[in-house]
Amino acid sequence: MICLFGNQKGGVGKSTLTVLSGNYLSLAKQWPVTIIDMDYQQSVSQKYEKAKVLENAEPYEVIPSTLETFPMLSPVLTKSKNDAILIDLPGKLDDDGLLPVFKSADMVICPFAYEEFTFESTVLFTVVIKKVNPKIDVVFIPNRIKANVKFEIMSEVNEQLSKFGRITRPLPDKIDFQRITTFQMPLSLYPVIAPVLEEIFADRLWKK
Repeated sequence: MICLFGNQKGGVGKSTLTVLSGNYLSLAKQWPVTIIDMDYQQSVSQKYEKAKVLENAEPYEVIPSTLETFPMLSPVLTKSKNDAILIDLPGKLDDDGLLPVFKSADMVICPFAYEEFTFESTVLFTVVIKKVNPKIDVVFIPNRIKANVKFEIMSEVNEQLSKFGRITRPLPDKIDFQRITTFQMPLSLYPVIAPVLEEIFADRLWKK
């Protein structure tokens, strides 16, 4: 399985969700995982290198990469049909190097927030990726949702996004998300993140 994490809008939490998914699949589900860090900030790779310095046992490998090197990596990564390849995408759409990445993927996870600019960026990203890869499974995660805040555009956003893919239950805005590493996550996050990731990956875990 090749799963992308992306949105044209920055700051929606795609790198954090990449690591959370890697931790969940490898630690809770014992699924072989490799993360490809294509984001310009390389935040996942930095977390990984920091964990190695501290001599922590890594449950999976993180490979820093670029759009240019992906075609060379792809045949190696997809040799084993049982592995989960998680790719943290760069936050842009104006590079032809994205085309082979989009075409190779089985699924894309797209975190978003209920505000107008993020919604527009999310729709644009989804339209482009569906045009390149019509069969891709699109999953939207409402992310960093503050408790007791009413979002006036929520129903409209959900209605529009559901035309492209499925929408999970929302993830709350919790300080513990800032404490995750590439070898563990706070126990307090398991009850929050596990139902969402189980919902997303259950069918593919069963097929594995």
